[in-house]
Amino acid sequence: MINYDRFINKSLADVKPSGIRRFFAIAEEMDNVISLGVGEPDFKTPWHIRQNGIDYLEQGRTRYTANAGMIELRREISNFYARKYLIKYNPDNEILVTVGGSEGIDMALRAIITPGDEVLVVEPSFVCYKPITEVCGGTAVPLVTTEENSFKLTAEELENAITDKTKVLVLPFPNNPTGAIMTESELKAIAKVIINNDLFVISDEIYSELTYTPEGHCSIASINGMQERTVVINGFSKTYSMTGWRLGYALGPAPIIKQMTKLHQFAIMSAPTNSQYAAIDALKFGDGDILKMKEDYDMRRRFTVDGFRKIGLECFEPLGAFYAFPCIKSTGLRSEEFAERLIKSKRVAVVPGDAFGDCGEGYIRVSYCYSIENIKEAIRLIGEFIEELKNED
Repeated sequence: MINYDRFINKSLADVKPSGIRRFFAIAEEMDNVISLGVGEPDFKTPWHIRQNGIDYLEQGRTRYTANAGMIELRREISNFYARKYLIKYNPDNEILVTVGGSEGIDMALRAIITPGDEVLVVEPSFVCYKPITEVCGGTAVPLVTTEENSFKLTAEELENAITDKTKVLVLPFPNNPTGAIMTESELKAIAKVIINNDLFVISDEIYSELTYTPEGHCSIASINGMQERTVVINGFSKTYSMTGWRLGYALGPAPIIKQMTKLHQFAIMSAPTNSQYAAIDALKFGDGDILKMKEDYDMRRRFTVDGFRKIGLECFEPLGAFYAFPCIKSTGLRSEEFAERLIKSKRVAVVPGDAFGDCGEGYIRVSYCYSIENIKEAIRLIGEFIEELKNED
């Protein structure tokens, strides 16, 4: 018998599977489950975007594009960030079109991290930053945020975590799973620390357009001195409800983008051609679509938070993304036990908070990018579940 352990990358073998996908898989195997676990919009991709993709398919425009992506798309991405965030990126050498935002994160970390480097990762946060860092031979160091501080990163916390091995800060705001955001003044405070300590930043801004404050999203790359030391990750999945099109992009200094493009060239070649054509239409004509979806998410956001509070669970008010992060410590159950018992007894799928870092223990993540009817029924069933737990005592 072959000993496959000899051939498998040990760093990869030690990585735990995603806690998000685990509960999604359980839900798929059961009938009549209300799943609030996966962050996938229930909106269809707007018709004019789909139509553009169809038109180019019918014209047979299905060949490879440039490794970095179609220049027409990179120009539109550049225009989008200049228009929205007043940041100018050169489409020739400061933009890479990727297969979703996830590939952009992977390419950025692999282009920068070498064995022994420390990467500061704000937690709770999306599940991929730590595993990718570890596969690269780096060490992921959690920067724990708390509900008491609105799940924000402070300059003092950042300063205290830096060592002589620290190289990169992963900054994921608006945040998945908490829905927390960072304001311009808060970003300016941590930017001083970043510059003083000569760090680099990977800013995951995939939920940038889903920010529910009058000021909207602020990119750390817009802060003085930060554009040259930041790779911004963004994409089309959440903003335009284009998850299956698998298209994202990275913005950053030309020397870093050059190395990321080299990796992308060898691993991927180029992002899907049809998706790139559709994305051009999204950027040119999709502002109205963003606004409509955002208004609907905002209504669901307020309904979800209010619903959890009514059934007796404390719930931080999310100001970005499309997740709520209610606290379940009052039930006496750990997050994973709560999620497992809930799906088995009530057929409601949520994600345990510790899937997003140890500091997420005592919380569950609920996605409100589903219909208001499903959200309403799920909260009712969770309320029933909590009452049944009380009767067990």
